[in-house]
Amino acid sequence: MSISMPTRRQMLCVVGALTLTLTASAYASNEYIADLLDEVIDAPHRSEENRARDRYRHPKETLLFFGLRENMTVVEISPASGWYTEILAPILKRQGKFLASPPALAADTPEPMKRRDAAYKAMVAADPKLYGGAAIANFDLQKPVFGTAGSADMVLTFRNVHNWSKAGTADAMFQAFHTALKKGGVLGVVEHRARPGTSFQRQIDSGYMTEAYVIETATRAGFKLVASSDINYNPKDTTDHPGGVWNLPPNLRGVAEKDKAKYLAIGESDRMTLKFVKQ
Repeated sequence: MSISMPTRRQMLCVVGALTLTLTASAYASNEYIADLLDEVIDAPHRSEENRARDRYRHPKETLLFFGLRENMTVVEISPASGWYTEILAPILKRQGKFLASPPALAADTPEPMKRRDAAYKAMVAADPKLYGGAAIANFDLQKPVFGTAGSADMVLTFRNVHNWSKAGTADAMFQAFHTALKKGGVLGVVEHRARPGTSFQRQIDSGYMTEAYVIETATRAGFKLVASSDINYNPKDTTDHPGGVWNLPPNLRGVAEKDKAKYLAIGESDRMTLKFVKQ
């Protein structure tokens, strides 16, 4: 009994059907994570103060742009008070893994940073229904390590690059991100954006970094820039404030009472949103 080989037309029909199935599956996955983000972002555990910043930080759009999925292993670098953790940890709780990596504390660490670290850990520990399964591991700024090498699907950092650049540790940090990620893993970077051509010293002083600097630093570590977005673009921000980015809300650092309305009208900083992949 002979078995006839499929014709080229039959093969194309099979490939076409498979492509449609995969496309529909990807669409369903995108739709599901978008709905999940809406649910968590609107959940009652988020304070009104944090919700008020959504219009500047665009968490749903930003995380969709980076390609977040609920079954990923995600590392959040320097989570501060946990603004993004409130969104990420509940989404990853059931099918994924969430690792928060605050900077390590030392004897000379400023007291406000120690209090923030303690408050963050207390927040996560206090609500296992939301954050159960989340892991916290402080990292050494000089020799950073973020979990087991090659274990992460995604590493996220929000408005931290200027701090590492000032400390002279940016290259070490990006190399550690590269080590932590699987091949093809995503590094998502949101950072205050300086005008092109801004001197490095001015970047350090102002807290605004150029996209060119961030891209060059990531590229040296072995990453490839695959997409950029203006999701977090703020056209009102001129970036030339006397006290740098810290003059803007929410800090309003060093701003006289008579000038606060002006800075509040600008809103939070203009930010780059860059997606890199480990090659």
